Amino acid sequence: MKSLWNTYVQTSLIKKITAALILGIIIGLIFGEEASVLAPFGDLLLRLLRFIIIPLILLTLIVGVNQTNIGNLGRMGGKVFLYYLGTSAFAIMVGVLVASLFNPGTGTTLDGSESFEVPENPGVTQVLLNIVPDNIFTAFTEMNLLGIIFTAIVFGIAISYLRSTQTYGNLGDHLYKVIEALNEATLTVMKGILQYVPIGILAIIAEVVGTQGVNTLGSLGNFILVLYIALLVQLALYTVLLFVTKRNPGGFFKEARTPMLTAFVTQSSSGTLPVTLNAAHNLGISKSLYGFSLPLGATINMDGAAIRIAVSAVFAANVVGDPLSMAAIIQVVIVGTLASVGTAGVPGAGIIMIATVFSQVGLPMEAVALLTAVDVLVGMGATALNVTGDLVGSSVINKTEKNQNAESAS
Repeated sequence: MKSLWNTYVQTSLIKKITAALILGIIIGLIFGEEASVLAPFGDLLLRLLRFIIIPLILLTLIVGVNQTNIGNLGRMGGKVFLYYLGTSAFAIMVGVLVASLFNPGTGTTLDGSESFEVPENPGVTQVLLNIVPDNIFTAFTEMNLLGIIFTAIVFGIAISYLRSTQTYGNLGDHLYKVIEALNEATLTVMKGILQYVPIGILAIIAEVVGTQGVNTLGSLGNFILVLYIALLVQLALYTVLLFVTKRNPGGFFKEARTPMLTAFVTQSSSGTLPVTLNAAHNLGISKSLYGFSLPLGATINMDGAAIRIAVSAVFAANVVGDPLSMAAIIQVVIVGTLASVGTAGVPGAGIIMIATVFSQVGLPMEAVALLTAVDVLVGMGATALNVTGDLVGSSVINKTEKNQNAESAS
């Protein structure tokens, strides 16, 4: 038994996850809905990942802030925001173009039985206000990632300031060493959780395949196929971006594939954060950058969801027999980009985004109800691309920072 465990631990994480995916699919296909008996093991994985998120973000970011100066942090923050906003808008355009080429939904009709109640959209203003929590403890208990990021940056800057003063220099250094030690302890706990990830993934994928089955895939197969083609096009564009910035795509995806697969199965960008942060560390990205960019990206950067909005809009327009005009397409791009920020951190954000765009463009809400039937299958691919986009952005920005520092040194 001990030798079996040692073999398991020594096997690379990606090999274990790949084997778990294959086994999960087989179990789901064989046992069908009975495979849901494994659901508690999947729930345990999600709980473990959420358990480690807060200390991981808080401590990593505080340590990262103390490893750079405020000027560099502000410059990197500006690049991160521009990247996230730009790629979200570009992803929607990719989705519209690919969907317009294949025209999903043509020939599909609404039978009138579909209904969907539009969930409340908090809007961009409320999301921006939520960055500053009115109660620091509430930010942690409600998993307000933007609030946690704000808290970490504020206290990180405060500790950095203490360390630079003569009066409180020693106190600041001692406090920083304690936080650094806690950060290392958190990373040690995370390594243990990563050993459980393949087991949880096997359980989740078995339940999804067992409950969704082939029937759901067949009912809206054209829509799903077009969406995944658009996701692959965006992934190809990420690869080009890596080439342009002279980052080796092979080495990048070797590390990125683990969080990509984890996000695909768990359908949670924030839940995948511990794995994504670990991949960023292995990629050699600066801690002061990825400690900020990845938690923020898991909240507001949703390239996969943006593509989902675009393909869904074209699908709904084709269902009602009224293809999108150029003006409507432009409106989808603008509203969809804002919606991807305005629904940050909201449960079921993908459906809220689609409903928001549909209401603005005048598309039928009944089509949203139709699309919820394949929400799981669509969400898996979209979430995987969300996480990939976050890592690509952090990697590219890290490369530009290195080039800029090298120029400054010379």
